[in-house]
Amino acid sequence: MKNGLKKWRFLPLVAAMAFILSGCGEPFLSTLQPAGEVAQKQFNLMMLSVAIMVLVIIVVAIVYVIAVTKFRRSKLGEDFIPKQVEGSHRLEVIWTVIPIILLLILAVPTVALTFELGDTQGMEVEDEEGSREALVIDVRANLYWWEFSYPDQGVVTAQDLVVPTDQNVYFNVIASDVKHSFWIPAVGGKIDTNVDNMNTFYLNFDGEKAEEANNLFYGKCAELCGPSHALMDFKVQTMSQEDFDGWIAAMQEAGEAEQNFESDTVADGFAVFEEQGCIGCHATNPTQGAGTSPGPNLASFGERSYTAGILDNEDSDEVHAENIKNWIRNADVLKPGNTMGGYNEDDLSDEDLDALTEYLMSLKVYSE
Repeated sequence: MKNGLKKWRFLPLVAAMAFILSGCGEPFLSTLQPAGEVAQKQFNLMMLSVAIMVLVIIVVAIVYVIAVTKFRRSKLGEDFIPKQVEGSHRLEVIWTVIPIILLLILAVPTVALTFELGDTQGMEVEDEEGSREALVIDVRANLYWWEFSYPDQGVVTAQDLVVPTDQNVYFNVIASDVKHSFWIPAVGGKIDTNVDNMNTFYLNFDGEKAEEANNLFYGKCAELCGPSHALMDFKVQTMSQEDFDGWIAAMQEAGEAEQNFESDTVADGFAVFEEQGCIGCHATNPTQGAGTSPGPNLASFGERSYTAGILDNEDSDEVHAENIKNWIRNADVLKPGNTMGGYNEDDLSDEDLDALTEYLMSLKVYSE
């Protein structure tokens, strides 16, 4: 009876695991639903390794079942000793050669794919005019946010990465402070962002898969980097080449345009932005050089789907405004260890906070 109860205890564990795993598999985040050429090749390699492991498990299980059923003591007696195979050259060759073959089956495509995905020579190809043909994006990881620079286009943004679909996009990744790791799970494997050297790789965003994910993928930091490591997220917005060209043009035009305010409240908010010293850490010009500000570029802040990468703005403008206020007041609580810190009422009055929020929400560059 007790043994039977112990067996039944296993069922709640299985049920709990099934419940937890049921939350996995979203197309904007899941590695099991590849959304690009790189991700698909890595997925196929993963499936190959899983198939080899399952094959080994099945063979071992079959051998075990045969041994248990064929040589049971109750069937053959207590004194029966099966034929001993110690010293059998045939068996020693079999169980030596087969693992080697399985390792080769896995190792050859793994090494080949490693070199293939590590080949970034395509980023240096130039057209007849001497311009780089491929899109290259410089990624800089910081505590706890991401900067994305488009060096050939002269555009800088933060937190929201914008890319065209159905082509190789090359990335130069580096860190400003400690080691981080750049990872878009649905589109490709992770790569470390180091402080002392730059790593380079490429990804490809499939257009059809992107539409299934509503043209929005989630990116993560995959290297433990501090107390807010789990909150160091970013979003990836995908679009056609035509729309991407429009986005780049809008960002470039915004960088050249004179600053105009929609209302007196927005103008007051800009004054607060200057008085509080925010302008010393945050650029609001999308063409300002990468790495020149210690904080994220806010040029397109009003368009972002998330505030600080963690507070969802999708519901309404009211929610967006409340998220901004919550972040300014409680940045040190919402993202412990970040360099901004929070502003209490002694530092920033509610009236000034409202005006500052209006100004930040007005920072928009591109609308589809």
